[in-house]
Amino acid sequence: MEKLFTKMMCLLLAGALVMTACEGPQGDAGPQGDKGDAGDKGDTGDAANEVVLASHSTTSTFLKKLPGFESVETFSLLGSADYFPESPAYVFGGAADGAGLLKTDNGFVMVVNNEDNIAVSRITFDKTFRPLKGEYLLNSDGGQKRLCSATLATPEEHGFGPLFLTCSENNSAQIHGLNPLAAATPSVSNFLPGLGRWYAENAVPLPKTAYTGKTVIVIGDDDSGTDGGQVALYVSGTVGDLENGSVYVMRRVDQNPREVDVTLNNTVDVEFVKIENHKTITGAQTNAAATALKALSLGRVEDIDYRKDGVGRELYFNATGQDNNSDRTKYGRTYKLVLDATDPLKGKLTLILDGDDRAGKAKTFQDPDNIMVTTNYAYITEDPNQYAGIDHDAYLYQYNLKTGELKKVFELNHYRGQADAEAIYGTSNFGGWEYGAMLDVSDILGIPNTFTLNIQVHSWHSPYFKGVDGGSLATSFDEGSQIVVLHGLPR
Repeated sequence: MEKLFTKMMCLLLAGALVMTACEGPQGDAGPQGDKGDAGDKGDTGDAANEVVLASHSTTSTFLKKLPGFESVETFSLLGSADYFPESPAYVFGGAADGAGLLKTDNGFVMVVNNEDNIAVSRITFDKTFRPLKGEYLLNSDGGQKRLCSATLATPEEHGFGPLFLTCSENNSAQIHGLNPLAAATPSVSNFLPGLGRWYAENAVPLPKTAYTGKTVIVIGDDDSGTDGGQVALYVSGTVGDLENGSVYVMRRVDQNPREVDVTLNNTVDVEFVKIENHKTITGAQTNAAATALKALSLGRVEDIDYRKDGVGRELYFNATGQDNNSDRTKYGRTYKLVLDATDPLKGKLTLILDGDDRAGKAKTFQDPDNIMVTTNYAYITEDPNQYAGIDHDAYLYQYNLKTGELKKVFELNHYRGQADAEAIYGTSNFGGWEYGAMLDVSDILGIPNTFTLNIQVHSWHSPYFKGVDGGSLATSFDEGSQIVVLHGLPR
């Protein structure tokens, strides 16, 4: 039955294509991937651990390994062309972005933003980490605006939850808080007005070790308008309180708001200043208040994460860049923000990677977007904004937090020039696809150096993918996307 379904899917996706375009030697959809694809098994860890790293998808991974990372194993976990045995009507949406993973008594649960579907998927896995079931925890009627990055708060790490904080990328929108284990009510919004209104990319609660007895959430404002993007802070004196705290915006102590005046490897003192009446004002009024306070105006603040050093006050974030404002970054930057040990409203900001220095370390940057930070590394992914002169597809970089060394790990593989693949996945210019969230799932799966990575295949279109969330606001969106597992990257 499953094999027949796969063949039917291939016909739906590829029309009159011959079946060899979908059925490789191991039954993969599309061209064969690298050594780790097509069902290879990874390290199973402890003998009592039932997790087996394997490819369960009919679609090969869209990744090229770059020099120095040939030994990293890649597994195609799931994608939009796949059949889920316990939910045959479910189709995984396109533009997979923010995500979180939980271990349960029966296996695992993953929640994933399908960005342009304006929806959140919930995937259920068995104890071997094989996907069994998919459903929409939130559809476009509940989501209302595009959902980008996200963070899953847990009691073990953050002191509250589980709660999936997912951000709407629209200046009039609010941040959602979803219980990943609750019964699905897809059309019901779960907004958190206490966090304010932002053109939000991610809302990242700091771990409970950062500030004892407090809730501190760092928000990235992905705005390219007159007021620019901000780094904002929600602070409450009660753990898990997302309603009664205050909201602040970051500015330099000297009150210089120009991003380009923050120069490479030079540290500036910053402070967070309060936005008054943040729960009752509009997004435009929030922007105006930030500008009046001389907040640092950045070229679209994208993803944020903190170093897993057992403390959680050392943060890293990307400003992805824009091509229409000389006061802000064009090709993108990565910043390090260290918050004060006792006062989250004080900190020190350092520009560590500058894509606008086209002769420097980050000279190949094409708009860094998502970031995931471990103990020793930051993994940074690109979402190229299609500026003139782009010469590569989106890279995933590894930045060594101790030495400052920057390496390229992967480039997205568009399978250009392969007619069978292009018939299914379409054709696109350099940088036409992007990555979504990258998660360190080593501790959750019980296998060291293991990650998941979402891939947005923007030219992969099919009527089968259209309107799959069941809501009314994204009925024309018809893209496919994918989640892969990586094994062997250092933490």
